[in-house]
Amino acid sequence: MNTSPAKNHADRVIAITENSASRIARLPAHLIAKSWSRCIDNFELTPNTSHQPKVVEEADLRQRQQRLGSLLEIAQAECRILYDEISRSGYAVILTDEQGVIVNYDCDPTLQKSFKDSGLWHGANWSEECEGTNGIGTCLLEGKPVTVHRDDHFHTYNTGLSCSAVPIHNALGEHVAVLDVSSVNCRDSRSIQRHTEALIRMSARQIENSNFLDHFKNASVLRLHYRPEYLGLLAEGLLAIDEDGIVLGINSSALSLLSCKTRSGIVCHNIQEFLDLSAEILSARAGNIPHAAWPVVDRLNGQRFYCLVRQRARLPADRQPSARQKWGPAKKSLSVPPRSSDAVCCMNLDDLVGCDPHMAYNVRCARRVANKSVTILLCGETGTGKEAFAHAIHNASDRADKPFIAVNCAAIPESLIESELFGYKHGAFTGARREGMPGSIQQSNGGTLFLDEIGDMPSQLQTRLLRVLEEKEVRPLGSQVTIAIDLHVISATNAHLKEMVETHKFREDLFYRLNGIVLTLPALRDRSDLEKLLRCILVMENDTGDTISIERNAHQRLLDYHWPGNIRELRNILRTAIALSDDGIIRLADLPVEIAKPEPKTRRVTDSLPDNVLSIVSNKVIELNTPLE
Repeated sequence: MNTSPAKNHADRVIAITENSASRIARLPAHLIAKSWSRCIDNFELTPNTSHQPKVVEEADLRQRQQRLGSLLEIAQAECRILYDEISRSGYAVILTDEQGVIVNYDCDPTLQKSFKDSGLWHGANWSEECEGTNGIGTCLLEGKPVTVHRDDHFHTYNTGLSCSAVPIHNALGEHVAVLDVSSVNCRDSRSIQRHTEALIRMSARQIENSNFLDHFKNASVLRLHYRPEYLGLLAEGLLAIDEDGIVLGINSSALSLLSCKTRSGIVCHNIQEFLDLSAEILSARAGNIPHAAWPVVDRLNGQRFYCLVRQRARLPADRQPSARQKWGPAKKSLSVPPRSSDAVCCMNLDDLVGCDPHMAYNVRCARRVANKSVTILLCGETGTGKEAFAHAIHNASDRADKPFIAVNCAAIPESLIESELFGYKHGAFTGARREGMPGSIQQSNGGTLFLDEIGDMPSQLQTRLLRVLEEKEVRPLGSQVTIAIDLHVISATNAHLKEMVETHKFREDLFYRLNGIVLTLPALRDRSDLEKLLRCILVMENDTGDTISIERNAHQRLLDYHWPGNIRELRNILRTAIALSDDGIIRLADLPVEIAKPEPKTRRVTDSLPDNVLSIVSNKVIELNTPLE
């Protein structure tokens, strides 16, 4: 009896496709069973039949590449970056068109013959109809990321391959390409392929976003996310909008954020139907210098998002009306000198203490524990300066000359955060560097490890982190050797960790290990030293070389604003206002609409200005030419 591996695989494929009741139980994913059935029922393929790969003519290949247009150029650049990350790991980076024909290829030169012998080469057609179940073809038909590992392949001659593929959509949402990473003789386990797929997803998203911006380069592009720090990153939503406020295009992230099921539900509609936003506001926001992120509300669900508009070219200087033509004489209320050449953005605790009692308490506690073996948990809303405070604690400690390593647990894909934190040795997973890589924990040895958004750390990693904290040693992925570390941890969150513990979303033992001392940073709207803080940040952001003044009305609006984005929002707005100002004076027109428009006053200028200002507060111009105490 012929019991070769090839026959065993063929028998298994036939048996599973004929016995529908056993498909899910005997396969790692029902998706593979569906694909095998398609291969037999729709394409009339047999698993143990071999054939030469179908390769298109050179002229046909060039036409396919040309049809992809600028997306191909964008994808080629990203493929090279991805290949550099996984080079020497035995994998190739492959790009196909919407029919599964390979149009771009990056591979180790020493492995080119092996890949070519396996049919993975320019012009080869890897649709399911031609090659049976495989990463590229199955991804095309399923329309979602797919990993087809070794015996998952339909044809017996492909069972040495391991392929992870992700679809790529054009700016209109059409499925036009597939990004694939394949190995012809994979030794990795199926679980390790999660790392590979995560890398490809990130690269595919980068290609889609870059292509979206290029396709709509002549339109306003609205960037949005419910977390302002995600603007400009892969997770941001993108909407292209014309001068009348009509949505021209939307990427998949924006669809998800706005809870839209289809593009037709928002494209060709006015943006005002979905967001508390008008074409006039977009026009005011657009400029050749990006504005600070500002909040808008989803009209359908009440969700608050933060937005940016891609800049547009302003009128030439000789066509711009002067500041005095537009607004008349300035009524200044605040003047600050230019930033000194040795100014640094990283503050120390003296800079942060201010005159707010809550902050003074935080700084006093931080000084006392900076050199103690006490874990610190920083709480507070997004943008309150938790990382800056953590860095200031590090600078105040005996570890100031050692590394300060910051890790945002929410910004790293779940499948990659483990290697980011704990490091890995060579060969731990696809894409691992030849020399391995020390993780953030090991890099912070002797210094400070700052774990931002600790509440978003995956549950399985919370156990590993707890062990590291308890044992003061770390074991990289793929290694059997532990490394002793001198670990000092500061963590931060804007979530309610105690509630997460009660709902079993965060480990109780880790919570009590991290909260040696809990310091809560107050929201900007609650700080009693807002006016002084405004001045300090204005000095930090003033790199013009000249004194910057703020018109009295603009100054009062800045004090009255509720600052949902806290210090991060204040810094962004002042940085942009300085860039937009004429004659070194910040006016209402240089501020975002939500600040510049009249609002009920919640703070009087006389409540916050120092004594040397109060004496002349009734004058047309308020000058602050002396340092604040």
